[in-house]
Amino acid sequence: MLLVVLLGLACGVSFGFVLQRGRFCWVSAYRDVFVMRDTRLFVGTMIAIAVQSMGVYTLSSFGIIRIPPLPFTWLGAIVGGFVFGCGMILAGGCASGSWYRMGEGLLGSWISLFGFMVSAAAVKFGVLQPVYQWITTPKGNHPFLYQSLGVSPWVLVGLFTLLTLIAVRSHLRRPQVRVPSLPPRKQGIAHVLFEKRWHPFVTGAIVGGIAILAWPLSEVTGRIGGLGITTPSAHLLGFLVTGNTKMLDWGVFLVLGIAIGSFIAAKASGEFRWRIPPAKTALTNLGGGLLMGFGAALAGGCNIGNGLVNTSLFTWQGWVATPAIILGCWFVAYWQVIRPMRTSAALPIRVAAGEST
Repeated sequence: MLLVVLLGLACGVSFGFVLQRGRFCWVSAYRDVFVMRDTRLFVGTMIAIAVQSMGVYTLSSFGIIRIPPLPFTWLGAIVGGFVFGCGMILAGGCASGSWYRMGEGLLGSWISLFGFMVSAAAVKFGVLQPVYQWITTPKGNHPFLYQSLGVSPWVLVGLFTLLTLIAVRSHLRRPQVRVPSLPPRKQGIAHVLFEKRWHPFVTGAIVGGIAILAWPLSEVTGRIGGLGITTPSAHLLGFLVTGNTKMLDWGVFLVLGIAIGSFIAAKASGEFRWRIPPAKTALTNLGGGLLMGFGAALAGGCNIGNGLVNTSLFTWQGWVATPAIILGCWFVAYWQVIRPMRTSAALPIRVAAGEST
């Protein structure tokens, strides 16, 4: 048990530290493409996927880790992914983003995480389990894209890595905008770790490296898989309610470590402070968390399980659920951001034309 605790916390603390310092959240990555036409963070997630795919298939080829069979449940991937995408906008953060922002003292993330854990547990092993079992009945005999295509996984790894490099090169060739900043108060490694702004591409590469390490670190404890947020979050709530220590696996200490690592980074960089959301925002965060947990459980993963891990393995589940997550994110972003902006922009025109308001 001690090994489970230590290895889970070690991976989680590292992950949470990097997420906090790099401000690496999948909500921003997906939303900014649609709302701001900014793809830097999205390319950062591509780098994380590419790095992990190369590392995982290298470890697998040497027999260091095992890649488990991952059944494709198309209905769960589509419906669950879309619901999760809608929920993470309302929650104010994705699954991993909520865990790391919890460590920053953002009480809205505590609220959304509570909803996330409750609905995920209800679907995984609670009152909504019949819905889960019906929707997630495996469909198809080829859960991996390369199996369906009849090619080596390295073909897809190479193609995706090439696409990622093209996207990175395109960004780096653009004129760099200088962002005004205060004079540094720290020097050396302390300045780099706790003060300097981390580039999304560097953060993405580090996230991919941690995602690779998660495989052997968890397999040592008997858990076969990489990073994961949804099931461990549900197990954590299950343990708190029932006291069943069997639910305390490597993944539970991973998610706890994310909050701890984020707290360490936020305190050291002077970014930690308790923030209480208005009542309306808190209710929205709770509703978003409930949608996230429900959707992630049906989809077989959240932005980490599907958007980072399953995509790097080139599973049908990951590559169907992730676009559904993005569409759900854009759907809510349109009604929450784009439409109000267009309405407010059109209002002066209507007033100038003499229309009644």
